[in-house]
Parts: sequence; structure tokens; C-alpha cells
Amino acid sequence: MKRKLLVVGALVVVLAVIIVLLTGRGKSDTLKIGTIMSTSGPVSHFGTQCRDAMLLAIDEFNARGGVLGKQVELIAEDDEKNPEKTMNALIKLITKDKVKVVLGGLTSDCTLAITKEAQQRGILLFTPTSTNDSVTDAGDLIFRACFKDSFQGQVMAQFAIENLGAKKAAILYDMNNDYSTGLMKSFEETFTAFGGTVVASESYAGGDKDFNAQITKIKAGDPDVLFLPDYYNTISLITKQVRNQGLDVIMLGPDGWDELVGQAGEEAVGGYYCNHYSPDADDPDVVEFVRKYRERYGVTPNALAALGYDATYIVLEAIERAGTDDPQKLKAALMETDKKYVTGHITFDANRNPVKSTTILKVVKGADGKLTTEYVGMVNPE
Repeated sequence: MKRKLLVVGALVVVLAVIIVLLTGRGKSDTLKIGTIMSTSGPVSHFGTQCRDAMLLAIDEFNARGGVLGKQVELIAEDDEKNPEKTMNALIKLITKDKVKVVLGGLTSDCTLAITKEAQQRGILLFTPTSTNDSVTDAGDLIFRACFKDSFQGQVMAQFAIENLGAKKAAILYDMNNDYSTGLMKSFEETFTAFGGTVVASESYAGGDKDFNAQITKIKAGDPDVLFLPDYYNTISLITKQVRNQGLDVIMLGPDGWDELVGQAGEEAVGGYYCNHYSPDADDPDVVEFVRKYRERYGVTPNALAALGYDATYIVLEAIERAGTDDPQKLKAALMETDKKYVTGHITFDANRNPVKSTTILKVVKGADGKLTTEYVGMVNPE
């Protein structure tokens, strides 16, 4: 008798499970979003802050009921700034986690490694921070939240000529880095188009620590400005060697210089770079974002954190408009974006690149003797 009761009970459980599955009551109440960030490796500070800002944005959505009645879950992968690992992370997110939307990668070389794969698999890839011009070329499912390298290279070249009165420029760049080489080309083209002369264009390989041979050649050209298109960790080494050789030149850079003030010494003072925002701006959206980020993480958010926050908001708001995270429907909703965010007012052009402004910052020494940045101005796209 007991055995019969056990069998009947088991059948009831099985039938209950089948009914739940058939009626849809077993459907997940979670909306999964993937991200691939470089939270370890040479630019881990960028990757960690960008991911943390995504989590902040998602928690804000979840606190008010989530998206489409579901709580949003961020599945984060670390690629260590290694393009091969970026690809492995993408495949894992698609095949195991079944995500349809991925925020990433962090750097241009990592993102370029996965754009074609994402497009072919029908995954919407939205990078917050990869600035290389060709990032969105793979297809109509690839978007970004940041301006392009050609824009910031152009901006810094024009700034050098029109605001600093520079007539001669030199460039020192990483020949194996898509980000660095793209910026080099854009700066050189614009500087010469505006009547300037590039007296030296020297290269190095990623991971190099000694740049003295290149700096010696640059010094011989007596440039007015030196454009250094690379990330803060490498720039902190280069600026020291530039000053140690007695080269008195104004140094310029792109958004990769963000966080330089925490890495370099007085040798970086007087340098200028363009960035996606300034945490010291009095814009209400910026003030509120910085306040929330500081309260949660105890540090001031860098520009990549602001981009990660904006990218998350842009994507989740588009999912709400589309009523689904289906990439084909979501891409149309993303193209409807027309709103002010932390890093500025954003719309998208036909190639899914944002139309937005850039901020010019100067490295200065603060009253406490520590390096900080000073807001110089804003440049809008033409």
C-alpha cells in the first residue's frame, strides 16, 4: 500500500512539473545581459570601474521593478585584455548562458576580435568604450556608446593648432595596438590638413618599457606638441622619459589617459587629453552619477565607468521600448535613442556610432600638491 502511495505521489509531482512548463509558469523571471570586461590585466582599473557602473545601473532598474517585469542579471566575464579570451568569453555567454545582448568588450582590440562572431550568431553587441573606427563595421547588430578614434584624433590635432598655436608635432605610438594606430593616423591626417607638419612619427611594441631611442629622434625634430595615443599605464612611463631627456614639449593624448593623474608625477603636468566626461562638471546628471558611484564604491568614477553606466541605460531602455531583448527588434529601438545621459546627449548615426561631444582636460597640480585635471572646454561633432 505504501509503495502504491509513493508511486502515485511521484506521478503527481511529474504531472505538476509538466503543467508548469506547459502553462509557462516555469519561465525565467530574469533578463540576462552579458558583459566582457578586462577586470584583470594591464587596464584592470578601467574594466573594473566600467563593470561596477553597469551593476549600479542594473540595480537602479531592478529597484523600480526591473525590465519588462523581470529582474536584470549581469553575467560578467573577464578577458584580461586578451582578444583570444574575449572570444572564449563570448562563446560561453552565448552557448551556456543563452544571452542575446552583450556589453563589451572594453578595449578596441578585444572588441574587434568578436564583432564578426557576434553578428553572425545574431547577438547584439554594444561596446561602451571601444573607440576604434572599424568596431561597428561588422554589421547592424554592433553598437557603441563612445565617440570614435577619428573624432578624438581630429579634436586633439585641431586643439593643438587652433588653441596651442602648434606648427610642428611628433607622435609616439604602439604599432601593435589598433587603438593606438587608429588614433595616430587620425591625428596625423588632421594636423597636416590644417597646415601643420609632423616632424617625427615613432613606434614601439606593446609591453616595451624603454622609449629613450624613440624620444631621442623626436627631440631632434623640435616639436611643439607630442601626441601619445595609448593607455595611462604606458603614458606614465613615457612622460617620465620625455622629461628625463630634457624635452620641453606639450604632451597630448586621447581618452586612454584617464587615470593618468593617479599613475604619473609632475612630468605629466601641462598635458592635455580629450575624454568622455569630467567628474568635476556641474551638470546635474554628472553630479548625481558621481555621488551614487562614490557612495557605493568609495572612489570617483572614471570616464569608462560613466560610459558603462550610460551603455547599460541605453540598452535597457531600448529593451523596454522594443518589448523584448530580441536583437533584431532591439536594434531598431536603439536607433530611436535621443536623450541626455551622463556623457552627453546621444543619438546614433547610420553606422550605429553615437553623435556626441567630447571634453578637453588639462593635467594640473592641485592645491594639495597632487595631480588632478582641469576642465578646458567641450568640442561638439561637426
